[in-house]
This record gives sequence, structure tokens and C-alpha cells, in this order.
Amino acid sequence: MSLVATAWQAGAEQIGAPMPIGYLVTVALIAWLTIFALAPLRRPRTLALLSWWFGLVINELPFLAVYWLLGSTLLAFSQGDIDSPGGWVALGIAVLTTFGLGVIAWRGWRAGPAVKRALNEGLGAGWRNSLDPEITARLRHRLPWARILFLPIFVRRRDVERVPNIPYGDARRWNLLDLYRQRSNSSTGPTLVYLHGGGYFSGRKNREARPLLYHLARQGWVCISANYRLRPTATFPDHLIDLKKVIAWVRERGAEYGADAAVVCVAGSSAGGSLAVLAALTPNEPALQPGFERADTSIVAAVSLYGYYGPYYDYAEEDRLPSSPMAYDVAVAPPIFLAHGDQDTYVPVEGARLLAEQLRSRSTEPVVYAELPGAQHSFDLFHSIRFENVVDGIDAFVAWVISRPDGKRTVPDTWAAQD
Repeated sequence: MSLVATAWQAGAEQIGAPMPIGYLVTVALIAWLTIFALAPLRRPRTLALLSWWFGLVINELPFLAVYWLLGSTLLAFSQGDIDSPGGWVALGIAVLTTFGLGVIAWRGWRAGPAVKRALNEGLGAGWRNSLDPEITARLRHRLPWARILFLPIFVRRRDVERVPNIPYGDARRWNLLDLYRQRSNSSTGPTLVYLHGGGYFSGRKNREARPLLYHLARQGWVCISANYRLRPTATFPDHLIDLKKVIAWVRERGAEYGADAAVVCVAGSSAGGSLAVLAALTPNEPALQPGFERADTSIVAAVSLYGYYGPYYDYAEEDRLPSSPMAYDVAVAPPIFLAHGDQDTYVPVEGARLLAEQLRSRSTEPVVYAELPGAQHSFDLFHSIRFENVVDGIDAFVAWVISRPDGKRTVPDTWAAQD
């Protein structure tokens, strides 16, 4: 980029026009990130990971890039920087990049129809008719456009209280959880336990899926996001054991915080998504509950976002519990919601498709599989068009689960219609 800029600078000086270096660099950077968001490279592995990193923010927040481009362009015009060959070239690139950002935004909008289609296929076309009227009234009927367009990175809400760093085990900071609940709610609400991603070697409890946690908490759910032991000091099944400990903690102490121990759903992203599915397939498994074998760790539903469902690193599975959900008897599975991006270069979508097919062919419970157009890995970090549509889908899914006669339904008194 510096050689091109230098050459253009020299040419501009020859005709007496200033070179808009700052504007050119800004446009080139946004165009570079937009290319990786539009067409991520899948091979080799190194370029696939770079595609994910470079395109992550632009792919979820194209509006911020449009604002940045527009502001830079208006500034360039006001300073006369466009009146040069380099300036007009930069402006042309900016226009093309804006079209690309429009395509990215359109892909994000398409998540809505994809999620609705997945709910209809998984739950049946008339699934809304089976919802309790109280629950139907509080489901959101439109996206929070003001937040999406202007405050996508701010996830906290005044009406939700976060109780941080509650210990649930003896592994110090790796066995801490944060609890989210409606600040004014004094009744008992259903529980969602969430685990972060990070390939089992990184990540923390206050990073992914917070728009989902705050959304459900402000409507009466008690949401829990937990740390768990990570590599290299831990290995499989330590991570899954920690998840079981969190569920056991909910059953033992959740009532102190307003959590309904009879209605526990588990969710996760990436590695956490795999753990959520594994927890659904191993209810009350003694080998995964050392020291708390008698605890009830069954759940009523599982939600997995861009999960990895293959085998765990170099884990030898002979005579031990399998590390992949594919190896378990899915007949015992509760209702499961899966969401995966069709452009995920970190965890390719084929694994999610295979798991959804296996669950549907053998499980008697509903399986909702939403394949999101244009979505990459880690699409749950912001209030984006895509993730807000997924949040609404998850909200509808768990509402359907707890509305069933056998779903141990709990409707908090404070639930009301939400925007």
C-alpha cells in the first residue's frame, strides 16, 4: 500500500494536486476488511483464520463502516482532497466498498427468514398456536433498530442486574459464574446456563452472546454465564464436568437468586456450543459428575451457536466417554436449537449440517437448525441485524419448550409485551 501511495503522490505532485493520503488509507482499510467479509478464504487454514479475524466486525456491523466511509468522504470533499487523481480513485473505491457493505447488510437481514423457516421446519408450521398467551404477548415483534444502527456494541441494560463472580466449584477463577436477572423481578423465572467459546483454551464468561443474556434476563429469565477450566491445565471431560457442576449449582442454590431449578436450558458458542449439546446427550451420567453423582443435571433444551461437533484434540476415546456429540445416542436428546453460518471459516458449516441430520433422523424431539446466510464465526458479539434475528429465534424456541405440557413451564409475573 505504501508503494502505491508513494507513486500516486509523485504523480499528483507533477500535476500540482495534493495527494489525499489519509483518505486513501481509510478507504483502502475498509475495502480490505469488506473483501474478507464478503468472500472469506477457506484454504489454507491460516488464510481461513485471517479471513475470520479481518472480516468479523465488518460482517456484523456494516453500518459502522458506512458511517466511517461517509464521514471520511465528506471530510475529504470539504478539504479539497478529492481534486486529484488519487482522490478520485479513492472515491471510486469508496463507492464500490459501500455497495459491498450493502450486500453484507442484506445477508444479515436474511437471517430473519432463515430463522423463521428453521422454526417452522423444526417445530411445525403451527408452532405459535401452542404457545401460552402470556408468552406470545411478550415475544418481540420488531428488531431494536436504534440499538442496531447506533449502539451495537453496548449490551448492558438498566433493568438487568448482573451478579458477578459467584463460585460454583473449587477451581478458583475458572469456576466462577455471572448471573443476570431482571432488577425488579421478585418471582421465579426459568434458567438459561451459557458457556463461552474459545477452542477450550481461551475465552471468558463476559464476552459472547451477551445480547441474548440481557434480552432474556430483562423478560424474567435468570441467565448464567460461566467460566470453566481450560487447556492446557484441563482436558476433556473436565470442561463438561464443570458445566454439569453449574447445572447442579442451579438445582442446589438457584432458588436463592430466583432461578427455577425445574426449567434449565443450556446454551453455548463454538466450544461452549459443543458442551451444551453434550450436556443434553448425557443427562445424569455418573462418570461426568464425580463427587456429585446424585445431582440432577438433566436439561429441558439446548442451544448451540456455531458449535464444533468433532472429536476433542488428541483425546483417546477407547474405554472412555466420547468427546464428540456425534458418538452419542441422540434418542435421549431434549429439543435442540442449532445456528451456524454458511461462511464460517473457523468451524465449517458441514459439521452442523451433519449433527442436525443425525438428530433429526434418530431423536423424537424437535431439532431447529438455522443456517445463516453470509455468517462467519462469532456472530453473537454485537447487536447486529443477524444476531438480533437469532436472539428472537432462540426466544421463540425456548418459549415453545416451556409452553409444552411436559415442559415444566414457568411464566414470571413480570413478563409483558416487549418491543
